[in-house]
Order: sequence, then structure tokens, then C-alpha cells
Amino acid sequence: MNEFVYVSGRHCLDFAGTILWRRTLRTELLENPDDLRRWVAGANLCDEMEPPSADSVRDARHLREAIYSAVGAALTGSTHRATEAEVGLLNTAAAGPLPTLTLTREGDTTSTGTPGNALSLLARDAIDLIGSPAMAKVKECSNPDCTRLFVDLSRGFSRRWCGMAECGNRIKAADYRRRKKLQSID
Repeated sequence: MNEFVYVSGRHCLDFAGTILWRRTLRTELLENPDDLRRWVAGANLCDEMEPPSADSVRDARHLREAIYSAVGAALTGSTHRATEAEVGLLNTAAAGPLPTLTLTREGDTTSTGTPGNALSLLARDAIDLIGSPAMAKVKECSNPDCTRLFVDLSRGFSRRWCGMAECGNRIKAADYRRRKKLQSID
């Protein structure tokens, strides 16, 4: 069972991070319908969602790649552009219906919907991010193996890692071991 992390500062970026190590070991975290259900629940996108199907997982993976490509294109500017198909997929998904919100007399809220409703939320979040000032704060993790994108809201715009547990501690420990090894050689 895959454990998901939500460290990117935007749902669409956390969703794009459901494939790890894109340049090297490509690790798929959305392997089956239950993975998609658990990711949506963990992201609090839909309190009660109809069970996803294999087609839902396929659609989610396609949308994830379109999000990653479009945000990456916006991040790098003119060096890369999202394809017309990716932009079309984002626009089509964003035009879909959203989960239904229900309010009780006690003031509690519940969201219900389908996997497609959750994907619509993610597409809208990506489009909103790309067109917002927050896009200027998007970075890629400084771990050379990691491809996770995140919004840097740190003071001084100094965040380097997608998350300390995921990459920061790993890189810092490796740097420490390297320095100790070099000191022992001297």
C-alpha cells in the first residue's frame, strides 16, 4: 500500500507527485482504484466518493501528466510548452461538475461525488495556479532525483525540498556522511 504525502502547497501539485522519481526510477503511486480513492480522501477533496474504476485510474493518470506538463511549462517559460492535447484535457476536466456540497442545520458540511468530480477540482486548481501570482513561487525539489513541484511560501523564498521527511533529511544525511568521510581522509 502506497503512502501519499501532501506537502506541495496545492492539491494539483500533490497530485502530480503521485508518480515519483520521473527521471530515474519512475514509481507509480496510483496503481489501482483503491489508490485513487485513498489519495482523494487524504487530500480531503471529497468526503464520500463513488468507488473509482480502472477507467477512473487511467483518466486520473492522464490528467496528472497534463497537470505536471502544464505547470512545468509555466515554470520554465519558453523552453517548454504543454501540448494542445494536454491543455485540452485540462480544460475539459475543469469544465466538469464539482463534488456536491451539503450543509446541515448544525453547520456541518459534506462533499459527495464521483472520481470525475475530484479530477475536475484538480484541473481547476492547476489552471488557477498557472494563472495566479502563486505560479512565481513554484519550485522543483532540490533533490536531483526528485521531480516533485511545490509552492514555496517560506520566508525569503528559501525552501529547497518538497518535504523534509521525503527529501530534505535524506539529502542532509548524505551530505553529512560525505563531509565526515572527507574529514577522515584528511
